[in-house]
Amino acid sequence: MFVQEEKIFAGKVLKIHICTMDGTEWLEEVTEDTTVEKLKEKCLKHYVHGSLEDPKTLTHHKLIHAATERVLTDTKTVADENLKDKDVLLLIKKRPPPTPPKMAEVSADEKKKQDNKAPDKDAILKATASLSTRHTDRTVTQHNIRDFQTELRKILVSLIEVAQKLLALNPDAVELFKKANAMLDEDEEDRVDETALQQLTEMGFPESRAIKALRLNHMSVTQAMEWLIEHVDDPSVDMPLPGQDSSGAAGATAAATPGTSASASALASSSTDESSRQDELTEIFKRIRRKREFRPDSRAVIALMEMGFDEKEVIDALRVNNNQQDAACEWLLGDRKPSPEDLDKGIDTNSPLFQAILENPVVQLGLTNPKTLLAFEDMLENPLNSTQWMNDPETGPVMLQISRIFQTLNRT
Repeated sequence: MFVQEEKIFAGKVLKIHICTMDGTEWLEEVTEDTTVEKLKEKCLKHYVHGSLEDPKTLTHHKLIHAATERVLTDTKTVADENLKDKDVLLLIKKRPPPTPPKMAEVSADEKKKQDNKAPDKDAILKATASLSTRHTDRTVTQHNIRDFQTELRKILVSLIEVAQKLLALNPDAVELFKKANAMLDEDEEDRVDETALQQLTEMGFPESRAIKALRLNHMSVTQAMEWLIEHVDDPSVDMPLPGQDSSGAAGATAAATPGTSASASALASSSTDESSRQDELTEIFKRIRRKREFRPDSRAVIALMEMGFDEKEVIDALRVNNNQQDAACEWLLGDRKPSPEDLDKGIDTNSPLFQAILENPVVQLGLTNPKTLLAFEDMLENPLNSTQWMNDPETGPVMLQISRIFQTLNRT
């Protein structure tokens, strides 16, 4: 019996399921050594029912393995592509490449781009050469659009001077400030976030250290924890903050020494002239203000000093910019306006804004309250505390009236 050589050495016969995009399906029998190109040719002959008239038809189609979504390579065999019996292949036509644009179309597109191109500086100057020149006073423009927070500081400086004079006329001024100072201490204690404090104490930190860390880091638990870890071996870690020591520095101003008590009695009952009384109260005001000394953000100080700035410059920058690191950096790199000295300058007392504030009955009544003065002092040194004083039943109405008057005059 005669057997052809190709039949003896032929590979295993596989039945491959072929599908087309229009839903036609059939089976193709191929051996493992059949190339993908040959298989594709068989599929196309079956699909178009006859010989392939256009030789490009073969290259314009491709076979895809349905299960793995692989495009089969024409030069590889069925075995190389790891095809199995009853595998499903998709016969699809390749997407034709985009036709290249005609030269006329390219020229039109380029012309369109040139027409839409923004004019350069020379073109702008040429087009505007015939226009009249206007000189705009940018300083006045900026002044008219004043920022309330910036202007508020100047207002507070001037109102503090007025409040001090008004309170100095009260024969019980020193007694009032004893109570106000005690109230200030109470407010300071209330400012400690109990939840934050509990988190730190549960970590094992002593309560006194945790309170100090929270006050230094604006009640941020994360920053306070990092501060405590960094200062765990610091011998001064348990030292109280200025104005928070056990001796009560500010409280001592009114009651700790016989001399101060004598001054209080004199202010309350004797006929000491007004100037000496104001001098005495000025000293009390200074001591109270020291309790509210500006505390720079330790992280911002380190970050800015690492840029090469001097520590004093960094603290000044943070004080001017309310502990905002980015703004402080811009201030250090810029013209440094306003200067730290400008922070202590008040508003023009003859300005319509200041006169309108002083004529307001709510503000007038508030200026006779020692707590209002202490609130003003606090907001000067710690602007972030403004929200607390705005919500206070005694100082809130005063701050609200100041804000309303400013906004009304600023719009006009």
